[in-house]
Amino acid sequence: MKIIYLSMLFTIICTVCNTPKTEAKTADYEKYNALIVNGQNNHNWKIGSETMKQILEGSNLFAVNIASSPEKGEDMSNFKPNFSDYDLVVLDYNGDEWCNETKTSFLNYVRNGGGVFILHAADNSFPKWKEYNELIGLGGWGKRNETAGPYVYIDDSGKTIRDNSPGKGGAHGPQHEYIVKTRKPNHPIMKGLPEEWLHAKDELYHGLRGPAENMTILATAYSEKEYKGTGRNEPALMTIKYGKGRIFHTIMGHASERNQAMKCAGFIVTSLRGAEWAASGKVKQRVPKNIPTKTATHLWEDCTE
Repeated sequence: MKIIYLSMLFTIICTVCNTPKTEAKTADYEKYNALIVNGQNNHNWKIGSETMKQILEGSNLFAVNIASSPEKGEDMSNFKPNFSDYDLVVLDYNGDEWCNETKTSFLNYVRNGGGVFILHAADNSFPKWKEYNELIGLGGWGKRNETAGPYVYIDDSGKTIRDNSPGKGGAHGPQHEYIVKTRKPNHPIMKGLPEEWLHAKDELYHGLRGPAENMTILATAYSEKEYKGTGRNEPALMTIKYGKGRIFHTIMGHASERNQAMKCAGFIVTSLRGAEWAASGKVKQRVPKNIPTKTATHLWEDCTE
């Protein structure tokens, strides 16, 4: 009996010691390290970044720092975040060009396996930076046009269309609620989520353009002409592989005083799952019950379940 007991004890110890790090993220010392980059944006980045910090920290999966750039028009030469210290970099930035050293540091971080979260208007940034446009997949504004790459959308048959016709990249109509439709239900980020859910009042980007290479469209939103849209199923959630890095890109999350877009449970859940996937390549968190349905949105006022 003593021999059997010792054998069982040895097995338990070995199992605990070999538990993957991604399955034990509740302890503070094992949280993913995340960096939010902000400082300039055409949106209210102070509200947006603070809300995203609250979302990430509230999950108990992430320890979060913030790196704020100088204000628009100021000297950017000393803005040099140490990206390699982090598992995840959240870009809430749309502003002046980074210095070459910072650009190189960021690209090396991603190519070597770093995780990136492209939040809403971050896909407006750096229109002339070739590598940045490759890693975000699709972008808008900043005089983007057909030279940036095709329009990409999903037609009514479910086929992905790459449209090279001329035209500007990026637009949106008035904010409104809209349905987000899952396109890759077996992807770790989307697994277990509703096929369709109603997002709270937000901007719906349409007509984004870009290289769209190594890009997977996880979910779309129909851009209704009633709201000055395209009449197309526009990419709403995407992943991109760049080198060894993983990028999660959401068009949602327009920050405002009321901030219902970022308090939408659907936005929070997809953001957390996308962040975990970008940081680790896996998603271990469960799908909560109190999330939007196809007919009713749902807000988490304190940004946690």
